[in-house]
This record gives sequence, structure tokens and C-alpha cells, in this order.
Amino acid sequence: MSVRKDAEIIKLDAACCGHDHAEKSARAQPEHDHEAHGHKHDHDHSHKHGHACCGHDHSHDHDALNADITAAPVVSGRSFRVFGLDCAEEVATLKSAVGPVVGGAAHLAFDVLNGRMTVLASAGSIQSGTIMSAIAATGMRAEPWQEGAPPAKDSRLAEQKLFTALSGLFLIAGFVIHVMTSPGQSFLEIMGFHHPEGTPLAEQVALILSVITGARFVAIKAWYALKRMSPDMNLLMMVAVAGALIIGEWFEAATVAFLFALSLMLESWSVGRARNAVSALLDLAPPLVRVKDANGEREVKAADVPVGARFIVRGGDRIALDGRIVSGASAVNQAPITGESIPVSKEPGDEVFAGTINGEGLLEVESTKPATDTALARIIRMVSDAHSRRAAVEQWVERFARVYTPAVMVLSLLVFVVPPLLFGGEWRAWFYNALVLLVIACPCALVISTPVSIVAALASAARNGVLIKGGTFIELPSKLKALAMDKTGTLTKGEPQVTHVIPLSGHDEKELLQRAGALEARSSHPLADAIMRYMKEKGVAPIAAEDVKLLPGQGVQGVFNGKTYWLGSWRYAVARGQATDAVAARIAELEQAGATTVVIGNDEHLCGIVALADTIRPEAKAILSALHAEGIKEVVMLTGDNRTAAESVARQVGIDTVRAELLPEQKVAAIDELTKRHPMVAMIGDGVNDAPAMARANFGIAMGAIGSDAAIETADIALMTDDLSKVPWLVRHSRRAMGVIRQNIVFALGVKALFVALTAFGIATMWGAIAADVGASLLVVGNALRLLSGKTQGA
Repeated sequence: MSVRKDAEIIKLDAACCGHDHAEKSARAQPEHDHEAHGHKHDHDHSHKHGHACCGHDHSHDHDALNADITAAPVVSGRSFRVFGLDCAEEVATLKSAVGPVVGGAAHLAFDVLNGRMTVLASAGSIQSGTIMSAIAATGMRAEPWQEGAPPAKDSRLAEQKLFTALSGLFLIAGFVIHVMTSPGQSFLEIMGFHHPEGTPLAEQVALILSVITGARFVAIKAWYALKRMSPDMNLLMMVAVAGALIIGEWFEAATVAFLFALSLMLESWSVGRARNAVSALLDLAPPLVRVKDANGEREVKAADVPVGARFIVRGGDRIALDGRIVSGASAVNQAPITGESIPVSKEPGDEVFAGTINGEGLLEVESTKPATDTALARIIRMVSDAHSRRAAVEQWVERFARVYTPAVMVLSLLVFVVPPLLFGGEWRAWFYNALVLLVIACPCALVISTPVSIVAALASAARNGVLIKGGTFIELPSKLKALAMDKTGTLTKGEPQVTHVIPLSGHDEKELLQRAGALEARSSHPLADAIMRYMKEKGVAPIAAEDVKLLPGQGVQGVFNGKTYWLGSWRYAVARGQATDAVAARIAELEQAGATTVVIGNDEHLCGIVALADTIRPEAKAILSALHAEGIKEVVMLTGDNRTAAESVARQVGIDTVRAELLPEQKVAAIDELTKRHPMVAMIGDGVNDAPAMARANFGIAMGAIGSDAAIETADIALMTDDLSKVPWLVRHSRRAMGVIRQNIVFALGVKALFVALTAFGIATMWGAIAADVGASLLVVGNALRLLSGKTQGA
């Protein structure tokens, strides 16, 4: 994901529509349109305002933000789907095998979640066949990656299940033969697996077949690890199995081979389960679209539908493409994309998104994006890419396992030779104890637990409308102590609404609205839009004025019912000599509360005042309380709006600190101050104007990322809707994920420590150790997959 360095700052004329914005100092200009008019601009929009926006020119400053923001590199090159790429062990193996072929491991990138290996463009020209041959030498299989293709069936997992089942059946057969050929022995003697006359040939054959089938997928990897002199858990297990066979412990060898095969199959299954949680997103959008054209309706592949085409969505159908409703009205369930629990009412002009579910109404929609660039497609790409950005704890586990495995092999060698040489111990007994230690040392449960937990947490967050760009950002919200946020679009709704209509000079509300609507009917300005919406709510029909003229820097005038009326700022009323002290006091009171005022009058008198403001989200106060309850020590508002309006909002919602009238670079300085006082600071913004501050914080959160390329590209975490309640949810989810990871690490290491102690007293057995390791693997994977539920209440 790259960060747009060219974020745009839109400067609206302070006197647009003649409204008096004198209370906004020149310092507040870079956010003027966001704070006063509720505009939101994405980087890819043309920002074309009607030149008749009360007749004023809106200048654009495209150079205001050129922040040097570090972004993750975009991975490009040839990719391969690698069957068998399930964890860090396979990544290390592939780096060792393919690295020399492509000029070094630095030219390789891996996505374990999707079983994908990419040979970067920096590697130069290497035949794909050569690369796939190198992969095949490791016991894994590869094929060229097909972008957008459905996930290929991994026959390797089916083979793993088959050979693991065969190993288990041969083990059971060996056990049955052992019991049948041990008449008169006690239970303890039978479980000791010792025949006075030696192990029967049939039992040996059954147990050796169990070893061969169980080691089917381990032996090749172990051999490769031995060749490159890089011990891993595969080599560890093969040494243990070979050692058991050498000393005649047939059942021990077969049990270890079977249980380790079961452990590897469990690993493949668990990663596959997490992959399915993400790939299920692919099924959200139907592959066919009912396109409507001059020839009628016909079904077309979604990938073939061009932008601008019209398609039909029947009641109950899933929407296949992003688009804008042309006709029809319905309630659309957006939960699959945004996590919203309540269907959203949609009517002509509203946007709909691929993967959402239409209600009962019939909709005709105009496609606005190709199938490869819908909000859903971007979500899938981002979640898929996220796993390559590993959490610090995940990297720690990998480093630990890399040192731990060879260290244990050395320790096992010492256990084998030191007691017999120095203390006269029995060689066979201590050789067996050394093998038990090798089995105990297998880091399966430890290696599996963390990546599965991370992937499950990422997938669960995506299903709840929160996109987290990698494991490295999973753990940061759990440590959050200070949160900075923009005002407009975050704490407020981001668009002006009429708050007061004050008739004067004997007029009533309907008359005043009719006059205001007549003058604003043809304007595209956000304040004009707000007045027209309010009229619609009140049932006042708009009647366009005649001979409408723009008054640059002052307002607009026109003829309504044969009389000339004007609409403008209080400053314009003063200039006309129509101001009175009583009206001036009322204007001052409204503006003190953060409202923008519009005055309507004629040549005889003032007809009235309309006050507009960006209204506070009704849920904002409760959300701020929830954040404080989650341990957030300081919530700071960073805004370019005037201090009066900012402090008014802050008082109502419970903000701790207000920093108003800020330029983007001043927001960055404010974040710097916060990071000196708090160990973990996040910034919430719109992903464009707030980009420098979001980049300077420990992590950035974008509000309302759905439909906004800039928001998704800029932030580390993106909320798919303007739902601020997802922030306390995110903190709880992060803490739960980190709690699960810590539980798994402690449990896995605890099991190891217990069996090391048992080995020291000569109590532990090989099959008991591997059974405990498989059991630990089952428990940690089950614990990790609980994160898929996303239920974090009480966490």
C-alpha cells in the first residue's frame, strides 16, 4: 500500500455564498471546507464545484501537503502458489532453496495466508521452471499464481489426511498384533512393548509401515534441512524416529511418526481454516450481473461489465459491483462489508457496494468501478497482503524457534554422552532419554499458535468492518494510551445541517424557507444543499427565483413573487445598512455556539436568519466514555476549525484536550507532543488532509474508508464506515488477540518444561511426549480460532 504524498487541501473562499466566516482566522484555512461546509474530498476526485456556487471562485492548493511518509513497499514480480507453505519453517526452507537461484533471499516475498511466494522484479530474469524445480526439491509443489482466480484445491492436505490415516491404521494394527502375541502378560508388560523372544515380524512390519506413511511429508524436508545444515523440527523428528528404530523401540518410533504427521496435518488444516475465512470474501459478490441495455436484460460476467453500464438488482440478490442507484429504492444490508447491523435505506443517487445484499426493492444501478477495484476487491487485497506484515510477537516466536531447535539438539547430544561417560550411566537408557528430549523439543505448538492467532484476528476484524493492515498493527491498539482525532466527519457528521430558522419582520418559517430555497435552488454549495434538505423535511416545495444574480464575496439575489430578495452573510447586511443591535446579538449568540449564519432580506427589511452547523454524532459521547473506560488516558481533538466551535463540540462529547485552528504541519507537532507524554498514540482522520499526523502517530486510523482509496492507502487501520464505535471494539479485540497469543506461548512452553522435568527423572516416554505436543497443538489452535468469532465483550 502506498501513501499519497499529494494530499489535497481545498480552500474555499471565506465569503462563499456571502456567509460571514470572519471568525475563522487565516490559519484555519486549510481545513475550512471540512469544518465549515462539511466537504470531504478524496485524492482522485476532480473537486469540480459549480462555478455558480454563489458566484465565488474556489481555489485549490495541491501543494499544501507533501509529507515524507514512509509506506510499505509494493510487492511486484512473478508470484507462485506454493502447496505446503503453511508456516515460518517452510518460509525458511524456501529462502534457503530458492534464494540462491534468484540471487538471494532478499529477492523473495512470502504470503503464508495465501500460500504465495513472490520473486521480486529485482531478481532479474530467471526461468519460472527453474524456480519451481527448486521449490519441488524441498518437498513442496508450486504453480504460477493467477491473480483473481479462485483458490486452487490443495491436494497436499488430502494426501496428508490419507497418509496420516494410514499411519494411524498401521499403528493400531501393530498394537493389536502385539496384544495377540503377548498371552499371559500383564497390562503394564503389554504397554511396555517388550517381547521376551523379540518383536514378531508381523508387528515390526506394521509399525515400520506406520513410520513410512507417517514420515511421508517429513523425510524430504528433514533431508533438505540436513543438506543445508539448518536443523528444524522436521529433522528433529526424523532423528528421534531413526534413533528409536536403532534401539528397537518400534512402537515408540511409529507413535512419534504418526503423531507428528497428525500435528503437521493439523497445522495445514488450521492455516487452511484461516485462509477460508478470508477467501470466503470472494463469494460475497456474485460472478454474474444482470446488465440492462438497448437490447433488454442479459447476464454478463461481473469482470466484463464496464464502468457506466447499468445493471438490475432484484430483491434479495447480492450486489455484484460498486455503483450508484439510478432508479428504485430499497433497504440494503451492508453488514458483509461494513459490519453495520441494520440495513441502510437507499434511493436514487445513493452508492451501493459489491457484496452487500439488496432488500425487497428492485434497483437499477450504474456501475462506478470495475470488478477488480470495488470496495470488496480492495478489502480482499488488503487482508491478503496484511499477513506479510508480521507482529513483533510473531517475529519473536520465529527467532526463538530458530535458535531453540539446534540448541535442543546439542542438549540432547550432551544428555546422551555425558551421563555414561562421566557417571557410568547405561548408554541405551540415556540414548532413549536423549530421544525423548528431542521429541519434547519439537516447537510445533509454539510455531503454529501465533500465526494462526494473527490471521484469525485479521479475518475477524475484516468481517466486523475494520481493516487491519497486518499483524504488526494487531497488537498496537492493545497498548493505546492517547487518541487524537479530527472533528469533522469523526465526532461530527461531516455535513452542515439547519439548526435554527428565525423569521423576522412578521414572516413565518415557511415564508422564510421559501425565499431562501428560491435563491439557493440552483446552487451546489453544501450550505445550499442543507437548506434544500431541510425544506424537503418540512414539506416546503422549492420554487426557483427569477433573474438570479451572484454578488461576488457577498451572496446572491433574485426575484421571487415579483419582489427582489437577497441572501448573504451578516457582513453583507451590515454593508447594506440593514443591521440592528438585536439581530446582531442573536447572530453573535449563534456563531458563539459554532453555527454558520445566513441572512435573508429585501430592500425593506431583514426577513430572517437561517443557522447551520455540522452536528455532533449522537453516539459520540457514549463512545468517548467507552474509550476512557478502556484505559485511554487522553483524547485530543486536532482541528482546523475555529476554537469556539471546537470547544463547543468538545464540551458536549467529553474531549480532554482541544487544539483548534491548526494547519496540517501543526497537527504533526501536536502528535509529537503527545508521543512524548504517552507510549502509544493513535490518530483518527479522513486519510487525506490528516495524512502527515496519521503517519507521525504510532498508528493511524481512517474513518469511513469504504469508497475512499486515499483513506485505505494512508492509514494502518481503516474503519469501513463512519462508525466511531469500532474504535473501542478495536481496542478490546486487540487485547483479546494478544491475550490469546500470550496464553498459547505460555501453555506451549509450560508443556515443554513439564516434560523436560519428567525426562530428568526418567519418567517421560517418547510417545507420551509427542502425544502431549500434539495435544498442546490442538489446544493452542482451538484457542486461536476463537478469535474468528470477534466477540470481545468483557475481554
